[in-house]
Amino acid sequence: MWYAVIYLWAVNLLTLLAFGWDKLRARGKRRRVSERTLLWLAALGGSPGAVLGRWIFRHKTRKRGFSIWLFAIVVVQAAVFYLVVAKYGAGLP
Repeated sequence: MWYAVIYLWAVNLLTLLAFGWDKLRARGKRRRVSERTLLWLAALGGSPGAVLGRWIFRHKTRKRGFSIWLFAIVVVQAAVFYLVVAKYGAGLP
């Protein structure tokens, strides 16, 4: 159980930092983090970090395709989380 918590903290921190790094690079017109990489980080469990990164850095908010994919990832992860909690309860060991 603790491995999952540590993993989720790490992937969300990495995702948040990737959004910040990409925004910094975008301002300097330098090589950027690809949208595919940002979406993969979100899909690997970093969707809260991605949503927070979009809000904090005001980044990728006008990209419709990116927003749709990110929203889909968030919905799927929320549904999986709900099903796991519903099946095993909040008292996971």
